[in-house]
Amino acid sequence: MVTLPEPGHRVVVRYLLPTGQATDALGELREADAETVVVDGKRGVERIPRADIIAAKEVPPPPAPRRRIV
Repeated sequence: MVTLPEPGHRVVVRYLLPTGQATDALGELREADAETVVVDGKRGVERIPRADIIAAKEVPPPPAPRRRIV
């Protein structure tokens, strides 16, 4: 089983799709129990079955937006 930080931290979770391909969910960890991990990111809220998770880790906050020079 993959160890995750407490909810509220930013994470990346790599998991398998039904096709067998791997994909990532990047965002705030909302909740995690024995069955499901919930990540809220740019693609919306993703509910990921724990059995499909390959790897997961905490990541730093996103960089600040760059200022455009006009």
